[in-house]
Amino acid sequence: MTNQADFHIIAETKDLIVIDKPPLLLTHPTKPAGPITLWDRLNELLVYEKTVGGQVSLINRLDRETSGLVLVAKNYQAARFCSMAMEQGAIKKEYLALVSGTMNREEQIINAPIIRLGEVAESKIWLKRAIHPQGVSAMTRVHVEKKYTHPLYGALSLLRCYPLTGRTHQIRLHLSSIGHPVIGDKLYGPSEEYYLEFIQTGWTENLAKVLSIPRHALHSAAMEIFYDGTHYRWESELRADLKELCYCNTRLSTLSRCSQYE
Repeated sequence: MTNQADFHIIAETKDLIVIDKPPLLLTHPTKPAGPITLWDRLNELLVYEKTVGGQVSLINRLDRETSGLVLVAKNYQAARFCSMAMEQGAIKKEYLALVSGTMNREEQIINAPIIRLGEVAESKIWLKRAIHPQGVSAMTRVHVEKKYTHPLYGALSLLRCYPLTGRTHQIRLHLSSIGHPVIGDKLYGPSEEYYLEFIQTGWTENLAKVLSIPRHALHSAAMEIFYDGTHYRWESELRADLKELCYCNTRLSTLSRCSQYE
């Protein structure tokens, strides 16, 4: 796994900077004296901009385990514009998700409202979300990129997901709701008990047997915005840990050939 403090700058303008975040790097501090975060690193990187009136504003925030593109504004005006664009759905985002099972429909829209589970039912996990008619509207367009049989983990599908709304855990919950949870998902995968176990023990051999990989297989792969008269599109390749699962590299192929359906 990539060093948690490592990230790459995909692009930079006078107002914006686009970061490729590695998995397992927290985006923002959650407690005093906690582990280093992307926020910490960006404040170090943009120290000059801050001394001349700039700021560091994260426009989108990825979960700790999610890798990929993060858009950062370097001043108040850019932050205000991008935040409004995000609220209005004017920033287009694409995610790659590796899920269990063979997705039969090549293209579909999942339209299912989302609510915090604790608002409508007993829940051991405060942050867990659920699909419920009392929830807020949530829509995700899903396209199948690849279907195959992995030599160790069986039938898998690589999906390109287009969130048409921006709810917490939206893609992971929506995919789980149609029977194709994201590989490695401790919260919406086989059982939430694995999430509780992970909180207590960290990553263990027992968890590896049921979850396959130490993080959920979700990657922020592309982002588009029209800003200051220019259309921007940024892309990020899958991280090595997910490429290994998606393309069955030489080491895994020695165990068994990867059988592709298409």
